[in-house]
Amino acid sequence: MSTGLPHVTAADVAHRLSWNAVADAIWAAHHRPRPGIADAFVHRGDDVLLSRAAWIDGMGAGAKTVTAIAGNAARGLPTIHGAMLVFDDETGRPRAVIDSDLITRWKTAGDSVLGARLLARPDARHLVIIGAGAVADSLIEAYAELFPGLERIAIASRRAESARALVNEKKAMYPVEIAKDIQQTVREADIIATATTSREPVLRGEWVGPGTHVDLIGAFTPEMREADDALLKKARIFIDSHATVPDHIGELKIPLDQGVIARSDILGDLYDLAAGTPGRVSPSDITLFKNGGGAHLDLMTADLILSLL
Repeated sequence: MSTGLPHVTAADVAHRLSWNAVADAIWAAHHRPRPGIADAFVHRGDDVLLSRAAWIDGMGAGAKTVTAIAGNAARGLPTIHGAMLVFDDETGRPRAVIDSDLITRWKTAGDSVLGARLLARPDARHLVIIGAGAVADSLIEAYAELFPGLERIAIASRRAESARALVNEKKAMYPVEIAKDIQQTVREADIIATATTSREPVLRGEWVGPGTHVDLIGAFTPEMREADDALLKKARIFIDSHATVPDHIGELKIPLDQGVIARSDILGDLYDLAAGTPGRVSPSDITLFKNGGGAHLDLMTADLILSLL
C-alpha cells in the first residue's frame, strides 16, 4: 500500500476473512447503539449515482458510493462501480478507501448467514438457493461454513445456463446440484435463500413446510418482491433493520401498504434479537429474514476488514 490513504482491495485481505468472522463482527456491532443512516440518489436518465452512509457511535462513519451505468454492458464493462470511504469516529479523518465489491460481497452473505444462525434450525441439512449470480456464489460458501452439516445445496434459477455454470464451478468443494423441480426441492428444504432481481414473487408460501427458514436477499427497491403474501402470513418475520426495510423495500412495503400484514407482524430486527427478542420459538416455526443490506452493515464489515490489515 502507498503511504497515503490506504486503498483496500480483495487481494489485501485474501485468506484473512471468513464468513464466521463477518457474521461475528456484524453480531457484535449490533450490541452497540443504533446507527444514523441516510441514502442519496442522483439520476441521469437511466444512470444512477447512489450513496449510502452510516455512523455508528464508537465505531466511526462510512459512505459507500456506486454508479450504475446502463450502457456499460454494451461496452463490456460491469454495470456497477464504486468505493467506500471510512472515517475515524473521534476525529472524522478518513481511514481508508475500500473497493465496494469487496464490502458488498462479504456484507451481503454475512448478514444473511447471521440471520440464519439466529433463526434457522441448527440441524439444517438441505439448502435451496433461488438465483445463480454472484450473490448465490457467495451464499454457497457462507452457508457451508456456518452450517457444516449441510448435505445438499440445490441451485434453482430461470437461467439454466447460469445454474449449470455455478454448479460446475463449485461442485468440487461443495455438495451442490441443480434443482430440477423447484417446488419439490423447496418442499424438502430446511433453509431457502432467494437472490434474484425479480419484481414478482418467485417463492410461494404453499411450497414452504414447517420448520423452514427463509432468507430473502434479492429485493432492494420499493417495487421488488421475492416472497408471496401467503408466505409472509405464515412466517415469523424478522428484518436486519427497521430503518432500512419496511418503508423502502417492496418485499415488506407492498404487503404493508396493502394491509396483508401489519407492522406488528415484523417481530424484530437484528438489534431487537441482540436485545433478547425471541427468534425461533418452536422447531416447527417458519422463520423469515429479510436482508436489507443497509449502510450500517457496510460499515460493520469495513471495520472488520480494516482490523485485519
